[in-house]
Amino acid sequence: MAQPAFDSAYARLPDRFFARVTPTPVAAPRLIKVNEPLAAELGIDPAWLASDEGVAALAGNRVPDTATPIATAYAGHQFGGFVPQLGDGRAILLGEVIDRNGKRRDVQLKGAGPTPFSRRGDGRAALGPVLREYLVSEAMQALGIPTTRALAAVTTGERVIRETMLPGAVLTRVASSHIRVGTFQFFAARGDVEGVRTLADHVIARHYPQAADAERPYLALLEAVIAAQAELIARWLLVGFIHGVMNTDNMSVAGETIDYGPCAFLDEYDPGMVLSAIDSYGRYAYANQPSIAQWNLTRLAECLIPLLGDDADAAAADAIRALEDFGPAFERAYQAGLRSKLGLATEREGDAALVNDLMQAMAANTADFTLTFRGLSEAAADEARDAEVRTLFADPAAYDAWAPRWRQRLAEEPGDPAARRDAMLAVNPAFIPRNHRIEAVIRAAVDRDDFAPFEELLTVLAHPYDAQPRFERYMEPPGAHERVQQTFCGT
Repeated sequence: MAQPAFDSAYARLPDRFFARVTPTPVAAPRLIKVNEPLAAELGIDPAWLASDEGVAALAGNRVPDTATPIATAYAGHQFGGFVPQLGDGRAILLGEVIDRNGKRRDVQLKGAGPTPFSRRGDGRAALGPVLREYLVSEAMQALGIPTTRALAAVTTGERVIRETMLPGAVLTRVASSHIRVGTFQFFAARGDVEGVRTLADHVIARHYPQAADAERPYLALLEAVIAAQAELIARWLLVGFIHGVMNTDNMSVAGETIDYGPCAFLDEYDPGMVLSAIDSYGRYAYANQPSIAQWNLTRLAECLIPLLGDDADAAAADAIRALEDFGPAFERAYQAGLRSKLGLATEREGDAALVNDLMQAMAANTADFTLTFRGLSEAAADEARDAEVRTLFADPAAYDAWAPRWRQRLAEEPGDPAARRDAMLAVNPAFIPRNHRIEAVIRAAVDRDDFAPFEELLTVLAHPYDAQPRFERYMEPPGAHERVQQTFCGT
């Protein structure tokens, strides 16, 4: 059984980009799960990962021969306030592998012990947040949303102290990279223009090689990151995802969803929904996510201005023009996605009002976000299925008032109803990682050392768009006693 072959390009950057560290061994590592399909995609033998040697590596007790473990440096705006040094405080990047598609991917241990960036923290992770990130990141992958991935999870045989004593765990996370807006801010805050340039060159080579051929590569880089984030945030909203902590150090320049801390999914549609326990003022509420993304990207643009030209005013004007593209790009992606969710393959005047009126009716009547759109998928082919959708509204008359307009609009669409239903089912999931289901999985694992619920939920979430009659109960919203009022970061 072969070990993974690491090639660590980031560790070949100047020393000020990271700290060289060694994972801190744990007492008694035990495997929870290996993501075998992802391992195969990365060219890593799943059997090796599940072996004693592999589990030791996943826990940080053994460093693979070709790994170059580092903790990366970054800064960030946290809830609007700038912190000049953050960095990987409980994550250690083992290195990079070249996957079977020739793409470079980071492999990182999260919870592998303290680093120079730990800021008096223990560098460890509790079991609950590790399970949450494993489940939600893999669900996002299955939903078709760019994301970091979970390669494996292990328990440590040790306890960590949070509000109480909790079992410890380590997550092995895979990403296109772990470079963040905050990584650029780290160097910009120090006036290290050469560091910003080196990082930008690295990001262009790794993520946006087309920018290298542009007349102005660094402006092309900014434009590419803006476009990727506009698409990503639109996809979040289309499945009801709330990141919960959209600090600049939690925004990947690769356009992937990263850092699943107090994340959550909408049950009933509420654009002002905040579930993160640390978001006291609702800065990162569901509907605020597009504007926060643009705010974060503005911070990235500020870092890049010295690279955009010798005339600072002209460079700033170019950056502003690039940032102005975010709103229209987001709206195009979001409105196109909403039309698809309603079965509209073409764009016509009045579509935005039709969608907006539905969303307002859903919000006013506490209609479940996921079930409403899934129900509309069936109702698009069979008007009798309206009866199921209308019951999701506190006042079914609100749906009754809207539905005839939708049907009239569907009548203007090409294609037959059955094909339209199939297309809608392919974009309207039946299964999402509902907050109460995640909490039930965590409670079973933490309280009873029972991982069967984790395995079953992972199985369900791997096929979110498929009808799974055996698991229909996972479609149901929480009962009154099951509702999750807050989600937590876990640090």
